[in-house]
Amino acid sequence: MKTIDKIPTSKISRATKLVTTGAKVGVNYLKYYGDKITKTEAEAKARLNENNAEDIYDGLKQLKGSALKVAQMLSMEKSILPQAYVEKFSLAQFSVPPLSAPLVSKTFKKYFGKLPSQIYDSFNLNSVNAASIGQVHLAEKDGKKLAVKIQYPGVADSIASDLAMVKPIAIKMFNIKGKDSDKYFQEVENKLVEETNYILEVEQSKAIVEACKHIPNLKFPNYYEDLSSERIITMDWMEGEHLSEFTAYNKNQNKADQLGQALWDFYMYQMHVIKKVHADPHPGNFLVSKSADLIALDFGCMKEVPEDFYVPYFELAKPEVIDNKILFTEKMYELEILREEDTQEELDFFSAMFHELLSLFTKPFHNDTFDFSDPEFFNAISEMGQRYSKSTELRKMNGNRGSKHFIYINRTFFGLYNLMFDLKAKNVQINNYKSL
Repeated sequence: MKTIDKIPTSKISRATKLVTTGAKVGVNYLKYYGDKITKTEAEAKARLNENNAEDIYDGLKQLKGSALKVAQMLSMEKSILPQAYVEKFSLAQFSVPPLSAPLVSKTFKKYFGKLPSQIYDSFNLNSVNAASIGQVHLAEKDGKKLAVKIQYPGVADSIASDLAMVKPIAIKMFNIKGKDSDKYFQEVENKLVEETNYILEVEQSKAIVEACKHIPNLKFPNYYEDLSSERIITMDWMEGEHLSEFTAYNKNQNKADQLGQALWDFYMYQMHVIKKVHADPHPGNFLVSKSADLIALDFGCMKEVPEDFYVPYFELAKPEVIDNKILFTEKMYELEILREEDTQEELDFFSAMFHELLSLFTKPFHNDTFDFSDPEFFNAISEMGQRYSKSTELRKMNGNRGSKHFIYINRTFFGLYNLMFDLKAKNVQINNYKSL
């Protein structure tokens, strides 16, 4: 794969790259209008989506950082985006152009005052994995194989300007209005800033390993603080294949169930016991070992679950609350989904919308076990997402609603559900975490 010698870091150079990408999208729409003359609407739209996904992803992967992270986050929203975008943006999880060897050496010189060859017994200057904000190299020291993650230059400094460029698009896409809408963007910015703090990531990683190492069939690397810095992390090299590679061929239901239970237990234990959760559940953050153990990686994005959000959020997972109009409405106000200034039309619309959504989305919590291989459940979620994404009535409403904590907690559950479905895990014990 071609390497990158320089990443645009200034606000102007990054904005210029986005403008160039926008121009390519404009050309794609011209082609689309031409295609409609000779092709069906479905064929023309499919080609438009493929071309746009290709050009947008190619532009973002040169920028790396928060711009590419947004693409990665969107790739998890399988029920909202056209498939062409999901497939292309999912490459942001573990398939982007890496930094060149000279740029890697320069990064080490800046943060350690030494070249990699002066720190490790051996160090491969060619990366083995490149993602949105960092890339991984294989090294050895004192007989141990190590994974060394290096953050791309300028990522931390460009977060605010990247989000400022994305903000107008997001406001239009999600119909966000109102003076307090900045809380959502601030939440995303704060989390992205945390993800670029590798000293914090090492602390969080060691804490979650200590808290969750007892969970069956779940493994973690060790982290080495003396070989890490604010932009470089050294950890054990873990042998395994990416979860998406495993699920592409696996036909062994026992392995699928073992991995699915470990994954579910891991998230339920974090959510209900630790009250702090790994809010980045995509396939690039999990490996599968030869013995079908789940290996969890990358704890830069951790989301605390405050008690005043946790309680009403999980109260709404109970059928007796969802189906009790008074209790349901009470929780909707507590979670800021309904607001005192809403019109009657907004109150009626969002009450009905979230009642339908929650009745479906919380189904796994309504029984002791759940079959995550059931296509009907996931097709229903996808159909609902597509229906509301096209709703003209919803577009008229103020989309600025819900606690800021929804952003990463919902992202966690969407990602978790998708991984469980990819695994085709059956007979998953929902409350198994209580006995761990």
